[in-house]
This record gives sequence, structure tokens and C-alpha cells, in this order.
Amino acid sequence: MHVIEHNGFQRIAADEDSLYYAHHCVQTRQDDDYHPAGRSVLYLAGGCFWGMEKVFQQLDGVTDTTVGYANGHTDNPTYEEVCRNETGYKETVRVTFDPETVSLETILKAYFLCIDPTHRNRQGNDFGTQYQTGVYYRDQSLAAPVNAYFTEEKRKHVHFFVECCQLTSFYEAEEYHQDYLDKNPQGYCHITPVELEEVRALNCSKHQQLPTPKNF
Repeated sequence: MHVIEHNGFQRIAADEDSLYYAHHCVQTRQDDDYHPAGRSVLYLAGGCFWGMEKVFQQLDGVTDTTVGYANGHTDNPTYEEVCRNETGYKETVRVTFDPETVSLETILKAYFLCIDPTHRNRQGNDFGTQYQTGVYYRDQSLAAPVNAYFTEEKRKHVHFFVECCQLTSFYEAEEYHQDYLDKNPQGYCHITPVELEEVRALNCSKHQQLPTPKNF
């Protein structure tokens, strides 16, 4: 099932003995015009994007998550093409968040809770260039704080392979990949329940760190 679903097949029916799949070829859409007012946007590649999308859906203040393909060198990549390791695209989650509710630091903290930065082109049991980790930004105001956070993370590891750079392209993935684990609760996910719980705990710690109101 994992191999079939990772090669462009969508489950369309099931009965007692069988699962039925159909192959879908859908053109992907570039997001050059995506600039939501009052929101910050970060693009995070951390292995299979099904699980990574679920990670950021746990955070208060995240207003939208969309999976897609980032920083490759071909036009309109499909999932099958990305999986051939010839396009340079990484499976990536576009995370839109309200900076008044959740900080950039919290977004990055959640990200590093759920990846292994010591591997190149691999996360969990998934191997290939599409699983390369990376944090990409379009808004230049995010460059300095993101790079400062990376400097601190690098000090924790002898080997560190997470990319950090300007976004050059992002194509929204085919519809059947969006919110995949909501549609398929038993679907493949390389993120552990423990990691998801650690991410949810960031909501509590965030509120605990809010300044105490001053007395009038």
C-alpha cells in the first residue's frame, strides 16, 4: 500500500477482500502569488510530507498547511517525477501561521523535534533526494532569525545536513496528498506518536511563557 500510494495511485474503493486504486495524473500548481495578509509563511521539508503536515497541524496559530514540492529545477513536477530523484524537488509543507499567536521559534522548534538533521536525503525509512530536509523562506525578513536558529542547532551536531535558504519554487502537490492522514488515518507516517505529543506540548509551554500582566 505504501509503495502504491507513493507512486501516484489513489484508493477509490474497498470491500471485505480487496482495495481498489486508480492512477491520477494531475498538473501541479505553482504558488508564486501566495501572500496571505497578516500571516507569515515558511516552507519546511522533513521527509514524507504526509507526516510533516500532521506535525504543524498540531500547533495553535497555524492557519493553513499545504504539501508540495520545493526548490527543484523542472516545471510542474508530478509526484512520480519527484520520486525518480531527477528533479531536485523536496517533499515540503507550506506552513502559514499567525505571528501574533505562534512564534517563528516555536515553528522551528517543532520542526527539529521531528527530523534527524544528521542524514542527507533520508528520514526514517525513506531514502531519496525528495526526502532531503530543509527550511526555505520567501519573505526576506525571516532570513536573519531562521539563520540564527540554524546556527544554534548546528552546534548540537557533529554532522548537520539541513538546508536553509531562499525559496526558489514551490508547487502545490496533487489533491490526494493534501491532508492525507486525515483522509487515511491508517496511512503511512514516519513521525512517531511521541513526537506529535512533544509538538502539542509546545502549545502549553508557549502559553506558560507569556508575560504576567502588570497590576493596574
